[in-house]
Amino acid sequence: MLNFLKKKTALIWAKKHVRKSADFKENAENYQEKLLLSLIYTAQKTLFGRAHDFENIHTIKDFQEKVPVADYEDLKPYIEKVKRGQRNILWTETPEYFAKTSGTTSGSKYIPISKEGMPFQVAGAQSALFHYIAKKGNADFVNGKMIFLQGSPELEEVFGIKTGRLSGIVAHHIPKYLQKNRLPSWETNMMEDWEAKVDKIVQETEKENMTLISGIPPWLIMYFEKLIEKNGKKIKQLFPNLQLIVTGGVNYEPYREKMEELLGGKVDIVQTFPASEGFFAFQDDYTKEGLLLLTNHGIFYEFIPLEQFGKADAQRLTLKEIELHKDYALILTTNSGLWAYSIGDVVRFIDKKPHRILVSGRTKHFTSAFGEHVIAFEVEEAMKAAVEKFPAQITEFHLAPQVNPQEGLPYHEWFIEFEKEPDNLEGFKNELDDQLRKRNTYYDDLISGNILQKLKITRLSRNAFQEYAKSQGKLGGQNKIPRLANDRKTADLLEIYKI
Repeated sequence: MLNFLKKKTALIWAKKHVRKSADFKENAENYQEKLLLSLIYTAQKTLFGRAHDFENIHTIKDFQEKVPVADYEDLKPYIEKVKRGQRNILWTETPEYFAKTSGTTSGSKYIPISKEGMPFQVAGAQSALFHYIAKKGNADFVNGKMIFLQGSPELEEVFGIKTGRLSGIVAHHIPKYLQKNRLPSWETNMMEDWEAKVDKIVQETEKENMTLISGIPPWLIMYFEKLIEKNGKKIKQLFPNLQLIVTGGVNYEPYREKMEELLGGKVDIVQTFPASEGFFAFQDDYTKEGLLLLTNHGIFYEFIPLEQFGKADAQRLTLKEIELHKDYALILTTNSGLWAYSIGDVVRFIDKKPHRILVSGRTKHFTSAFGEHVIAFEVEEAMKAAVEKFPAQITEFHLAPQVNPQEGLPYHEWFIEFEKEPDNLEGFKNELDDQLRKRNTYYDDLISGNILQKLKITRLSRNAFQEYAKSQGKLGGQNKIPRLANDRKTADLLEIYKI
């Protein structure tokens, strides 16, 4: 009886939530302008607001003229003041949290999360589940165990501001109605050694009634493989009531076939788009492609056409001005004090009513050593098409340019870890090359003009990417290996795993 009431209550809440969401989906463009002006008004007296004349900003155009696009390095002087405990710098109060992320040129980044911003991090995930329940028409998973593969919830303090990985911060805000059924244990979640942590998670979950599992695809795969190795059963045999996987952080599609093989049965997938800077989007219809952009969650969005990104005169477009099926660099202004902030993600709109996006890549993750500017979405779609024609299972891959080969023309080198190789590797290689040429005319021109030769595949040993991540201190949590690069830094390190 209790289980029935939990399911019934969840379904009622979900349907009510989806009905309330209809307004922001329909009026997103108007809400966005009101949101920006509200954020500007709130932050008028901050150090950043005074430096950028917030008092005289009355329109989006005013904002774009007075507040340039910024990256972390641009905002770092302000963030350093916040870290020293100074108030009224980027936002009216000191942040409730710093989400600590690994940077490159900046070292560790400290992304502020305000008291106003934190609830939206949790609300985004809740909304994803409510939309799923309403669309599915049942909430069976609420009566089973749920696991969230995440970083340690242990937080340090930086001048009184609690600091840690985003997933660890969110662990402190999981609603009480989910806490009782949540795994792994708090002690296991605190473990820093990712391999030992996954082994412990396997112990704690293998005999449980798991119904919902959440995490980024590479670490879900690692967890599933350990379960299968220990028990000799596919995941759906171990967890017959597993209904839902919630994932995010990277494009799920390149992992789909491998995941389906490990699962060994039907499980619904809901994709999300969270980051330390905010929870941006989720798959509101698990049966369709695309993520619903959350335009009422304290974030004002701008979009720079990818071909203009980094240029001084780049257009900064709003929701009213975007076009479908074009790639845009995502720019954020948030209620945690990030102003015209370039997060580094590239998105592509596939619908406007409501606004649905695909995450098509990263502004810093591309291959353009020869002027082709190939992006992640193109290589992932090319790989997907090649696998469909020449069946194979891909664990992970990385694309890098080979500018100075020992002989012959330059080429793209694909480092691929196969779970199962195609029967015809040469045919697979040619199909992969053809599919990329279809998606990128510049690459096609370079091949046709004999500037480049066709791509080459370098096969990597089993667990190569896990071993690489471990060697770089990037195993587990929200760490992701870039699918492509414009240099050979990652490629050179992967060379030791080739077979």
